[in-house]
Amino acid sequence: NLNFRIAQCTTRLMSVYPSHYVNPIVDKNLQSTQRNELSHIPIKAAPNDVNDTIFYGELKQKFLNYITKKGNAELAKELLTKTFESIKRTQIERLNLGGADQEKVITDAETLLINAIENSRPLLTLSAIKRGGVKYQVPVPLTQRKSYFLAMKWILDAAREKERKVKLPDKLAWEILDAACGQGRVIKKKDDLHRQCETNRAYAHYRWS
Repeated sequence: NLNFRIAQCTTRLMSVYPSHYVNPIVDKNLQSTQRNELSHIPIKAAPNDVNDTIFYGELKQKFLNYITKKGNAELAKELLTKTFESIKRTQIERLNLGGADQEKVITDAETLLINAIENSRPLLTLSAIKRGGVKYQVPVPLTQRKSYFLAMKWILDAAREKERKVKLPDKLAWEILDAACGQGRVIKKKDDLHRQCETNRAYAHYRWS
């Protein structure tokens, strides 16, 4: 009990904001609509990496955080910038080659990244649930946050598993382009997971029993 109280006191002393402070609202439209509600409520300061400009994207920022290793954010930004350059170069080459589907070629790298993440998002996953001494693989729905996390993790893992002679930005660009077109290893992994969930649908009732 003494150790628990010491840990509680340490946590309170290290906390920047008291518990009654609310999270900041970055979106300017929401700020204008909720101005009266939040006028007398203390608000936390917004993080440095969150803003309301046309250059900011929530999914892009999360993907950048997953690329970052050992706190080296500058290296992660450089890698993502080179990835976008590689995607842009590849799409412009396709556009210049022409063809019947020339109008469908997207040259915006950030749009392709968002499409790749959305296409790679799994809706279900298998969870091991023990009933009567036997473990069953039960299909359960994923939360939105978890599905986005898995999609970004799969894209990064697929890029890192490719041959070492190719640099990460080029490998990551290939995976993003494949996933944005609904093909590649990440899409296959998602389809295989959904197929396994469909096979084990008979055990779905164990989720509530």
